[in-house]
Order: sequence, then C-alpha cells, then structure tokens
Amino acid sequence: MPALSIVIITFNEEANIARCLQALGNVADEVLVVDSFSTDRTVEICRLHGARVVQHAFAGYVEQKNFATDQAKFDHILQLDADEVLTAELRHSIGVVKANWQHAAYSLARLTNYCGTWVRHGGWYPDRKLRLYDRRLGRWQGLLLHERYEVQLGQTTGQLTGDALHYSYHSIAQHISQLNKFTSITAQELALRGKTRVTLFHLLLKPLWKFVHGYVFRLGFLDGFAGLSIAAISAWGVFLKFAKLKTGTQNAPAV
Repeated sequence: MPALSIVIITFNEEANIARCLQALGNVADEVLVVDSFSTDRTVEICRLHGARVVQHAFAGYVEQKNFATDQAKFDHILQLDADEVLTAELRHSIGVVKANWQHAAYSLARLTNYCGTWVRHGGWYPDRKLRLYDRRLGRWQGLLLHERYEVQLGQTTGQLTGDALHYSYHSIAQHISQLNKFTSITAQELALRGKTRVTLFHLLLKPLWKFVHGYVFRLGFLDGFAGLSIAAISAWGVFLKFAKLKTGTQNAPAV
C-alpha cells in the first residue's frame, strides 16, 4: 500500500483550514501545507493540527501546485483546497484505491455549498476534478487560472466515490469580489493567448447563453435563489471578462 501525502495550498484561510484538516481522518501519511505567507492564523492552525508547513511566495496557481507536489514526501498525492472537506464515503474510497492502485490519477466529485445552500444543478455538480495522483505520471498544467492536473500520454484515470464538500461563497458580496479578481486574470490569459478580438457576440450573446445554459438547460432553477444568483453572476462574469479584454484593463488590480 503506497504512502499518501495530502497537499494543500493556502493564503489567509483561517476560516476554512481547520474544518478541512479535521475531516482528513486517517487517510494521510503526511499532511503538507504550502502557505503564501498568510497574515492571519492559517499557519498556526495548520501546525496545531499536525501539518507540515512550507512557506512559498505565490507564483500562480499552476506553479504553486506543482511546487507543493514536489515538496511532498511521497509520490502518491491527494491535492485539496482549504475550503474542501472529505466525506466519510470519499475517505473510504481513497482507502480502497490506496490498497489497489490501478491508475495514474483519480477524480473526485465536489458538492458545493453556496451561501448556505448545497448546489446540485446548473453545471456545479458533480464538478469532477483529478486530485488523487501519482506525481511521477502527470503534472499540473494551465496558464494563470483554471489549472488542471494532466496525466502523461497513454496513462489512465479512474473515479473515486463520495463527495468532497466544497464551501465556496458565504455571501453574494464574496462571490462578486472573487468574480472581479478572476475575470481580470481570465482576460489576461486570453490576451496572452492572442485572443483579443471582442465583438457584440462576446459582450451580449455569450453572457445571455451562459445564463440560459446554466439556469434552464442545466436545471439551475431547481436550486432556488442560489441557482438564480449563480446563473446571473456567472453571466455577468462573462461580460466582465470580455469587457476587460476589450478595454485593455485585464491587468488592472481587482478590488
């Protein structure tokens, strides 16, 4: 049975990190937190829960996760975010895989809590991510945002059962604040890729489709007010992304 390192990157996560660490059970043979010099109690809380802490200036999501992966003691890694919590079913599934490892990586499903509501529609569930992996057989890829773990050509992936509970946004204000930050980064990413042409199609039709697709076709309306908020704010995010790209303000600091 391979030893497993659980790896978490953090910055000012005192509101979330204890809940994440307390739910790990006996899954991990090592818990490693790579912290970007938090100014709150994140590091203190991590050490109180027995985690090994390495501090490293944030270099971008892809770079930071690859750095954290490289710092782990063991080759088999479970990468978590500070606002995620393992359920008992997911912990059991990870234990089963450890006893009979067959793939280069395994995906887990995330069930998101949005302002107190568990969201199961609108494209937000099961939101599968490759998170359990053998670091010798893959790498984190991407530019500035939307990082993803990719296995080497010819390698296979499997699926874990059970959910990771994802405590995303506790308020509409927090969602909008994050949206402003992420749309700036995404606009910058598009500029780096040379995709700078912005038309009324991007500014009007793509946001409208984003709303209709999530709220109607992906059944977001079944999540009530949370589903409506997610669809509306996500559509606004599409407009913001292209508006920032068009006006050349993608590098402006998000407030």
